Amino acid sequence: MTFVESFKQPSIVMRIAIGKGIGFAVGLLGFFLIPTLVPEAGLLFRWAILLWYTTFGAIIGVFGVFTYHPVLHLPMPWWFRAPIIGAWLNFVLTLFIHDELKTYMATLFGPDGQLASPFWFVFEGAVVGLLIGYLCTRYGGEGKETVRDQDSL
Repeated sequence: MTFVESFKQPSIVMRIAIGKGIGFAVGLLGFFLIPTLVPEAGLLFRWAILLWYTTFGAIIGVFGVFTYHPVLHLPMPWWFRAPIIGAWLNFVLTLFIHDELKTYMATLFGPDGQLASPFWFVFEGAVVGLLIGYLCTRYGGEGKETVRDQDSL
């Protein structure tokens, strides 16, 4: 198998690399946009967003192996799995940085604005998760094929 052909095979490593790359791009976008949208946001918050989305992408990439729920006996296609994971990850992050995020959202949308709730960050996680899940599946494959022994090909 040639080097180029190896990229056409489903691979968990490829899924993780794609997820991390897209997550890094989203995080980088946040890193540079946050100071223009919310000038009082500190450098630590910006770095946290950059590193968060890089990790976020890797986690969605890893979860591409699971295409079936063993307890509920239900299929878990990428368009279901990735947004759920993305929303869950951002929900947990929102719980940790709720006060800071609430301040930033109030700055952006006004204290009584409809989008001022920090929990809109959960929806954003679902959308980014959907994008990452699609691209990971499209170019890295999914399911058991991603973890088979690559030397046997």
